[in-house]
Amino acid sequence: MKTLDYIALVLVVIGALNWGLIGFFEFDLVRAIFGDMTWVSRIIYALVGIAGLYSLSFFGRIRNED
Repeated sequence: MKTLDYIALVLVVIGALNWGLIGFFEFDLVRAIFGDMTWVSRIIYALVGIAGLYSLSFFGRIRNED
């Protein structure tokens, strides 16, 4: 489970950095690397979204540790 947590965290950080670049500089890094809504970029966006949803479980685990 710990490996999945790290993968999810890395994907969430990538998503956050991409959104920061979009917000500050109007630059979409995923689009620049993989193209405008190609199947690869859609998979990356989907994985980042799934990782974000999975990361919501961190809140429950943090609360249970206290």
